[in-house]
Amino acid sequence: MYTRKNQRDLTRTEKRRLVDAILKIKRSGRYDDFVVMHREYYVMDTENRSRPAHMTPSFFPWHRRYLLEFERALQAVDPGVSVPYWDWTQDRSTTSSLWAEDFLGGNGRPGDRRVMTGPFAYDAGNWKVGTGITDQNWLTRNFGRPGRDPVSLPTADDVARALKDPVYDTEPWNSVSTEGFRNRIEGWGIHRVRPVANHNRVHQWVGGPMAGAASPEDPVFWLHHSFIDLLWDRWRKAHPKAAYVPGRKPDAPGRERRHVFGLDDPMPPWNVTPRALLDHSKVYRYA
Repeated sequence: MYTRKNQRDLTRTEKRRLVDAILKIKRSGRYDDFVVMHREYYVMDTENRSRPAHMTPSFFPWHRRYLLEFERALQAVDPGVSVPYWDWTQDRSTTSSLWAEDFLGGNGRPGDRRVMTGPFAYDAGNWKVGTGITDQNWLTRNFGRPGRDPVSLPTADDVARALKDPVYDTEPWNSVSTEGFRNRIEGWGIHRVRPVANHNRVHQWVGGPMAGAASPEDPVFWLHHSFIDLLWDRWRKAHPKAAYVPGRKPDAPGRERRHVFGLDDPMPPWNVTPRALLDHSKVYRYA
């Protein structure tokens, strides 16, 4: 078993090893495969096909397995590496440690929002954004989206309200579920009910590829989702009697029957069920 640490607690050596492992799987082409996978399974609830990853109860278990697969790829390069988490309720500044020159690099420059610092800057020669993701090949960021429509990072109170919800998810099991921990954290905005929140709001705050289906193009994606995974862990500990729902696919003839994954329905592309991903304690822990 290994430990996932808060990114602010990483040593200089731990940061270097993580960055080196990411760059190595990028050079091998494996990193781009992860981006393609996320784009493939980023299915909107307006589409007439299965959606295991987003706008769905299986949001948490699908991303847990996805993160584990990425972590295993890193550990094949360096067995001592794990994916740290970014607690954006604490590290809220554009100058927080994760944006340092020796870690993820900083914000994009004015104008084209091109990231110019850190190991993932295009000019460093190691990071080329995939074809069809942006008009350019470089990583972009737009912290806080300044201008007419600025966005702020979620607060500790935002997360606390989600953690208090004793129900995992509710019908209609998609982006318009107004109750339930899953959508309170995933954060789809519901017209006239609440704005985009938590998980989704962080994606918007970072900007660039993080704001779309190709979000893993920015390595901060993994640190963000490590924290999302930790929040699921905290919720389950706070509500030990609360179950993953739906326990089985919704009854026919409901539209969601073919698109939503029950507790024992295998999720693509790994053919693993949500039940198999409820407990991570034998694999990793959070510091």
